[in-house]
Amino acid sequence: MSSVVRQRQSLMFRARSYMAFAVMPRPPIMEWLADLDASLERSKGFFAGYPVALDLSAVSLSPNAIAQLIANLEERHIRVLGIEGLDPKDAAGLPPILRNGRDSHAVEVAPRPGAEFAPADPKLQTSSLLIEHPVRSGQTVVFTEGDVTVLGSVGSGAEIVAGGSIHIYGTLRGRAMAGAVGNARARIFCHRVEAELLAIDSYYKTADDIEDSLRLKPVQAWLEGGTLKLSAMN
Repeated sequence: MSSVVRQRQSLMFRARSYMAFAVMPRPPIMEWLADLDASLERSKGFFAGYPVALDLSAVSLSPNAIAQLIANLEERHIRVLGIEGLDPKDAAGLPPILRNGRDSHAVEVAPRPGAEFAPADPKLQTSSLLIEHPVRSGQTVVFTEGDVTVLGSVGSGAEIVAGGSIHIYGTLRGRAMAGAVGNARARIFCHRVEAELLAIDSYYKTADDIEDSLRLKPVQAWLEGGTLKLSAMN
């Protein structure tokens, strides 16, 4: 009889960080949900495919009410990855508690397959990222250390996320999110705007918010008094 000796494999555990949208409900909840519906009507699929953190620090809800709120969000195709601002003793049967989240007002995007990242080595002290080719649909470029420059176009469904400003020397058909670590002075520049979303810090405009007179033209976007402004560039 032959014996089979199985080599014991060690288990590998690694800490890994992901970026996600964080939503903060405010009372009264039903009015907040109505406001959310109005925003989603202007930008259908805004949260589609992205994990979401539910920040409950601004409300006081029972576990049953939290479960109902999560169900309400799931009906809107918003999937809650975890919860912030909740006492662990009240978390039975709910998504996991999230701790030590980075406190910024940025619009953040979860990495997708094919996402591109700048090197994380702090010795590089890089403050800008240059993309010399088009960013195709479904691709995500995330660079929170500074500016991102794209020499080509950004396809529909593609995303550029930058801690600083974003410069696109082609057509922007996807999403551009500048100032993603709370930099309200960041700007977005593109040679031709057909964007699905423009965002700086926590302020954004969807395709429906972009004036017809600016479409298909070179534009810049910046924040002024808490409002995201767009203007044509000559």
